[in-house]
Amino acid sequence: MDDLEKAILLVYEPGAADPGLRAQAMAFCEQAKSDPSALLRLCLDRLHRSPLVPVQFWCLQALHDAILLRYRSLPLADLPLLRSSLLSLASDHPLLPSSSPFLRNKLAQAIAALIRIEYPALWPSPFLQLVPRLPSADSLAVDMFARLLAALDDDLLSQDYPRSPDEAAAASRVKDSMRLQCVPQIARHWFDAVSLYHSSDPHLAAAALDTMRRYVPWIDITLVANDAFIPLLFDLILAPASPEQLRSAAAGCVLAIVSKRMEPHSKLALLRSLRVSRVFADPDLVVKLATLITRYASEALECYKRLGSEGIERSSSLELLEEALPSVLYVMQNCDEVDSGNVVDFLSDYVSTMKSPSQTQVVYLGQILEVIRVQICYDPTYRSNLDIPDKIGREEEDQMGERRKELFTLFRSVCRVAPDAVQLFIRNLLVNSIPSLEMNVEEVEATLTLFYRYGETVSEEVMRTGGGLLRELIPMLLSARFSCHSHRVVALVYLETVTRYMKFVHENVQYIPHLLAAFLDERGIHHQNLNVSQRASYLFMRAVKLLKAKFVPFLDKILQSLEDTVARFTSVDWTSKELKCSGSEDGSQTFEAIGLLIGVEDVSPEKQSEYLAALLNPLCQKIKALLLDAKAQVLEESSAKVVMLQQIIVALNALSKGFNERLVSGSRPAIGIMFKQTLEVVLQILVMFPNIKPLRNKITSFLHRMVDILGVSIFPCLPMALKRLLVENEPKDMVDFIVLINQLICKFNTSMGCLLEMIFPAIASRLFAILSSDAFPSGSGANTEELRELQELQQTLYTFLHVMATHDLSSVFLAPSCKGYLDTVMHLLLLASCSHKDMLLRKLCVQIFVKLIKDWCSNFSGEDKVPGFRRFIIEKFATECCLYSVLDKSFDFRDANTLVLFGEIVLAQKVMYEKFGDDFIIHFLSKGLPAVHCPRDLAEQYYQKLQGHDIKTLKSFCQSLIENLRQHQNGSLVFR
Repeated sequence: MDDLEKAILLVYEPGAADPGLRAQAMAFCEQAKSDPSALLRLCLDRLHRSPLVPVQFWCLQALHDAILLRYRSLPLADLPLLRSSLLSLASDHPLLPSSSPFLRNKLAQAIAALIRIEYPALWPSPFLQLVPRLPSADSLAVDMFARLLAALDDDLLSQDYPRSPDEAAAASRVKDSMRLQCVPQIARHWFDAVSLYHSSDPHLAAAALDTMRRYVPWIDITLVANDAFIPLLFDLILAPASPEQLRSAAAGCVLAIVSKRMEPHSKLALLRSLRVSRVFADPDLVVKLATLITRYASEALECYKRLGSEGIERSSSLELLEEALPSVLYVMQNCDEVDSGNVVDFLSDYVSTMKSPSQTQVVYLGQILEVIRVQICYDPTYRSNLDIPDKIGREEEDQMGERRKELFTLFRSVCRVAPDAVQLFIRNLLVNSIPSLEMNVEEVEATLTLFYRYGETVSEEVMRTGGGLLRELIPMLLSARFSCHSHRVVALVYLETVTRYMKFVHENVQYIPHLLAAFLDERGIHHQNLNVSQRASYLFMRAVKLLKAKFVPFLDKILQSLEDTVARFTSVDWTSKELKCSGSEDGSQTFEAIGLLIGVEDVSPEKQSEYLAALLNPLCQKIKALLLDAKAQVLEESSAKVVMLQQIIVALNALSKGFNERLVSGSRPAIGIMFKQTLEVVLQILVMFPNIKPLRNKITSFLHRMVDILGVSIFPCLPMALKRLLVENEPKDMVDFIVLINQLICKFNTSMGCLLEMIFPAIASRLFAILSSDAFPSGSGANTEELRELQELQQTLYTFLHVMATHDLSSVFLAPSCKGYLDTVMHLLLLASCSHKDMLLRKLCVQIFVKLIKDWCSNFSGEDKVPGFRRFIIEKFATECCLYSVLDKSFDFRDANTLVLFGEIVLAQKVMYEKFGDDFIIHFLSKGLPAVHCPRDLAEQYYQKLQGHDIKTLKSFCQSLIENLRQHQNGSLVFR
């Protein structure tokens, strides 16, 4: 063993030496590669002499790298030696039969790399030299040739991998040359190798078939799809004694033949010649050949589609397709390994070709529906997990949701072409499910899910009238009670399905008692599972919105049925984990449904008052009792009493959604009095606990509702409520507060004047303190929740000022208590109108200035309401906002929002001219435009356009003026 061999052993056995010695060995090996000519001879010598596997592998790897990476460095005189030696190693002086497969693979890669570079120009006949001459050649040569073809396919020829343009050109060159020179000989070799070795060495025969599969896509199809090869392949597939590896390899070749890209007439003839149908009779074989059968059917379908109106051949392709279809459906149901997505895509494609299905096709559609039903069934293993549901159950639901997407697309396609067949299928499922004690959870859930999904495909007219079998199916559904109805997934999909078909009940009122029972009994709101009960509350509320007028005759029965549910909502422990995780569907929708029902004007005033009092009085009493009990305590946000108070407010809020101002303050004032009294009770919570944020949020939400329904009668309650809501506000709290104020202003307009004068100083001081110039964090961590809250508050502030200005409340800014904040407000508005990143917010600020100019300034030189305001507008706003800010390169006229802002800025200039006349125009023309070096002729044109009455012409001119000035930034003005 010489030094190189020792070094190689150290490199490949890192645990045998210390790192320093191994590093020296690696360096020594690299040094041996420095001279390409010496390396080539060294490696070829060692490959013939050394018995050490690591040494042989290192030599082959070094040769492969030299060919692939340093071919141009190899001396031309050495290349014949390299070729002949590689050929010798692969044929007449091969590596030892006992050598590891990875050595033969590496040799194959080296030969493939040389073929890639030299074939056919420099090395014209490697394949003819290497192809084994059977039966005289030994099995090692057959194995080596298979490995070479596989390596060449992997490294160059296969289109399954991304290739560079150079690689693609080399692949085309090699393929073209092989087609002309040696592909027929290679095909003959495949046949001979499989014929010779399929019994004695199935592994070798399978290797030959694998290389054939790889080459079928680009060789002449007649070389393999012929009277010799096809019988041989199907003998291997159909023979019971065939080893699985060999059967799979033969099936892979047939799959490649079936998938060969061809024009439809030739493809159809090929498919017919294969007689794939001979495998359809054996179910076990169908499962094993799932991919082949699915692809065969897909290709037949593709022929059918591409042949268009060509009658006989098109019919022939349809026969092949429908002959394979039962096997495809069998595969879908019984083979876990097959890609179900591909099968579903094929079936969807097949269904989409139908216009008026034949009787045979209707039968197939029924089988497809059954496949869909089976495939959407949950695994019974997860039955208890889905009922709770726990983490495993939720994951299974999510995964099933994904699996069902493509199946539902297929289902919709079937519904489109054969709605009657779908209705009949669902009817049979329902008929079998309802009385059965043996029908399991998964089957019932799948049945109801399909009925629910069918509703997506039905027109509103068919839904209302109950077209087809729906007139039988919907009543059957409404009265259904399944043996497994207690399970969560069954109960939920049952309620969703009932909700989907409610429009039928709208037209067929005789079924209203059945609909109500479905929502109100143990199948719905009184279901034992909390998830189901809460979802039922929400869905019942939706039913009430659609059918409330028709529910009125049943109102007493509904309220009686919900009495325990209403009581439980405000008495359970809402701090428990189960209830805390219930989300927006917390059961409060029951109160909303009740409110919607008793708020219907068809209910008599006396009954309405009676019903409402029966709901409001216990809730108010509960609030008073909780407040009395909590008076001497310091409550935490998470305490049970606080959570219970929140739930009561939520219930009151939901209940109020059934009432409107016209009813409450107009036709039935007694209702208004009850709600006002309720509001006064709720506000006592705010008096006692002004700092508990969750309670404040709920009360703010309730105030929004009371503003909507009580109208002006809410005014006596507002001063105290608003004062309390201003205590210790964080940015998010201030946003909620300002949104409430904006609602009040929009509803009551100038009637809010006095109240605003009272609270504006507190609002302004708090907002200005929060939004001080150093309040906004910057740097790498600037995109925080805190920053987002501040930005939202800033947006809300400008919206608030805009609402005040546009609702004729600008006088509030001038009230003695508010005037001290005017300068700060003007400064903020000017800054935002000039430089804020949000163009729509800048537009609001410009609109505020325009409204204030109209409100506070008389025409021309008359006396203004606010001394100094005219001068501020002319000297600051007109130049900084209307001129300098639009010259900024960030002011992009291609942006739609920027164009809207620019329109408001042009309008502001028009208003300033109309209000200020010469004061504005003299300053703008003598100081503003000259500062940006505007040519005199353009300034005069601007003045002329400003005097005109066409705002569109003025806007167009101003835009061209700005663009002109940007092109000639030749002055001292530095645009921001």
